[in-house]
Amino acid sequence: MAVVNFETLRAEIADIADTHAVGRVVEVGAGRIEVAKLAEIAAFGDRALIHMKSGAQLGAEVLALKGGTVTLLADGAADGVSLGDRVELLGQGGIYPDASWVGRIVDPFGRPLDGRRIQRGRDERPVRASPPPATSRKRLGKRLATGMTVFDTMLPLVRGQRIGLFAGSGVGKSSLLGQFAKGLDADVVVIALIGERGRELREFVEQTLGPEGMKKAVLVAATSDQSPLVRRRCAWAAMTVAEYFRDKGRHVLFLADSVTRFAEAHREVALAGGEQPSLRGYPPSTSHQIMSLAERAGPGHDHLDTPSGDITAIFSVLVAGSDMEEPVADILRGVLDGHVILDRKIAERGRFPAIDLLRSVSRSLPEAATDDENRLIAKARKHLGIYENSEMMIQAGLYTSGSDQAIDSAIRVWPKLDAFIAEFGANGCEQSFQKLSEALVFE
Repeated sequence: MAVVNFETLRAEIADIADTHAVGRVVEVGAGRIEVAKLAEIAAFGDRALIHMKSGAQLGAEVLALKGGTVTLLADGAADGVSLGDRVELLGQGGIYPDASWVGRIVDPFGRPLDGRRIQRGRDERPVRASPPPATSRKRLGKRLATGMTVFDTMLPLVRGQRIGLFAGSGVGKSSLLGQFAKGLDADVVVIALIGERGRELREFVEQTLGPEGMKKAVLVAATSDQSPLVRRRCAWAAMTVAEYFRDKGRHVLFLADSVTRFAEAHREVALAGGEQPSLRGYPPSTSHQIMSLAERAGPGHDHLDTPSGDITAIFSVLVAGSDMEEPVADILRGVLDGHVILDRKIAERGRFPAIDLLRSVSRSLPEAATDDENRLIAKARKHLGIYENSEMMIQAGLYTSGSDQAIDSAIRVWPKLDAFIAEFGANGCEQSFQKLSEALVFE
C-alpha cells in the first residue's frame, strides 16, 4: 500500500492557485510567440503554458517584455499554435526537491523519467538561485578518497572543490564521471546530463553508474532533441537539487555533463531574444551564466546556528581539437579550483583515464598534501616532464643510454608512472601515495 505524505499533500493543495492570468496569442513567428494581455503581469523568465485549440499544451518561457505584448520562446516546435490560443502564466516555476529523489531520474521540471510516481517536496526552490554570501563561505575541506590513484595523489580533490574535466568526444569522459560517482566519498551524487543523446541515458544509468552508483544518485536529464530552454534549465535544476541536499547538511558531489552544451543552449536562447553574438558566436551573457552556475557549487556557509554541507563539483567541457582557448573552456577554467585534461593521443594508445597529467592542475595543492607527499608529487611530475620533452628523440632511437642521467631516470620510471595513472580501486590516499613511492623506485 502506498504511503501518503500528508505534509506534502497539504503543500500541493496550498500551492493550487485560485486564479490564473491568461493572455492570447497574437503572433507566431520562427520560434517566437507574441502574447497580448500579460505585459503588465508577466516577469522576465516566467513560465507559461499555451493551450492550443487541438487540446494539446506547450510549455514556454518569457523571453522579452514589450509595451502591450510578451514574447515567449516555446519548449518545443510551435507547430499547431494559432492566433487566439489561450496562454496561462505560471510564474517563475521552481522545483520541489525531496530526499526521496535519491535513486531517481527526473527532468528539469522535477517530473519523473523512470516511469514511477515521484514525491514532491514541501518547499519550492528557484532554479536560478544565488550562491552563499562570499564572506560566510567555509574554506575548502579535507582531501577526498576517489578510488583512483592519480586523484588520490597528484591531482587531489578536496571537499568543496570545483574542477573542470576538459575532453573531446570519445576519450572516456563519461566513464571517468561514472568512476567519480561510484568512488568518491559523498552522501549524495547529483548528475546533470545536459543535451545527451537519448540512447545514452539508459546506458549511463545501467552500465556506467550501475546499481551501486544509483543508490545515492539523483539524475536530472534533458536529451539533445529537447529545446534549448529545457537543456539550459537542466543545469540549473540539477544545481538546485544539489543545494537542497547541501542545506540539509549533506556533502554533495555534483557532476555536470556538459557545460559546453549548457552554454550552447544559452546561446540559442539569448540569440532568439535579440542578444548579439561576440565570443565566437557566443553572446556576452555566456560568461556570466557559466560563472554564476559554477559559483553556486563549492563550500557552504558556516553560520553557527545553521551550518550547511558542501557541494564538490566536477564540470565537464567538450573541447574540439583540444582547444583549451575556446570560450567555454577559457571562461570555466578561470573560475574553477583546478582542471583535468583528457588527451586523445593517450586514449588512442589504450591508457584510461587518458589524463594529460602535465597539463592538469589541482589548486588544492600544496595544502591538500603533506610536505613529503608534495615532494613525491614534484618528483613524479619532474620525471614525466623530462620524458615528454625527450620522447620524440627516444622513440626515434636517437638517444643513447648514459648520455643524460636525468633522461635515463625518466625512461626507467615512465612505464611505472604511466601504469600508476591508470590504476583504479585504490584503498585511500595513504595507500595511493605508497604506490606512487614504489613507482618512483628504479634502482
